Amino acid sequence: MREADLLCLGKDGFHRMHYVEWGDSDARKIVICVHGLTRSSRDFDTLAQALLPEFRVVCPDVIGRGKSEWLEDKEDYSYSQYCADMAALIARVNAGDGPRHLYWVGTSMGGIIGMLLASRPKSPIERLVVNDVGMMVPKSALERLAAYVGKDPRFTSFQELVGYMRVVSASFGPLTDDQWHHLARHNAMKHADGTWGFNYDPGIGIPFRESVLEDVNLLSVWDQIACPTLLIRGADSDLLPREVALQMTQRGPRPRLVEFADVGHAPMLLALDQIAVVREFLLS
Repeated sequence: MREADLLCLGKDGFHRMHYVEWGDSDARKIVICVHGLTRSSRDFDTLAQALLPEFRVVCPDVIGRGKSEWLEDKEDYSYSQYCADMAALIARVNAGDGPRHLYWVGTSMGGIIGMLLASRPKSPIERLVVNDVGMMVPKSALERLAAYVGKDPRFTSFQELVGYMRVVSASFGPLTDDQWHHLARHNAMKHADGTWGFNYDPGIGIPFRESVLEDVNLLSVWDQIACPTLLIRGADSDLLPREVALQMTQRGPRPRLVEFADVGHAPMLLALDQIAVVREFLLS
């Protein structure tokens, strides 16, 4: 695994986006994996290793998360900025001689970013994996997210933080103790006073608090996607209702739908059966 930073441009100047990557830097097949709202690049460690050696796998920390910089103006945490940052990342990984093939794996927020980019004219994304998000996001799911996003909980120990994560993120499904520890370790930070918290900017929650929450309709975006697409859903997900997922299979890219039992929002792509589905699709 290698780590690097990329300078991206926003309305108030440049900011630094961190990313990790796996595999041969000259590989012709590149997979960009983008995480969910409060997560980080290291969610994809297991998937990335499973995609070797066929792919170069690049996993960014979306701005305001992980090791990436926090924005001064919290209202700049928007999909337009995320897409601009990812366009810069695509330009970097596509640089060099010879043709390259770009694939996208996006969980939740990362799936929306992928949908937005794949829907644009002349998009370089050739295959798209959308993990537990769809062309309509229910208001009720957004209200659930708003209840904790932007909070800044503190814990007296790392183990206490792990316990909290296992409760609030129980919908990730039946993970092992080692998997929970991995997810927590790469999404935690120790503060100067010795307490533990999460390594994302609480300011990412401002859009939830300052806007009227309602159903998000991405139907026009979905219908513009033409590349082969795989749609993944946790069978108990509230963010991607089953009826929405079924409708998505009948329009736009008409994806194959794969559901995983005993998982809500969102499948973490850590289980062998989840990884196998993604790998098979990217290699097909």
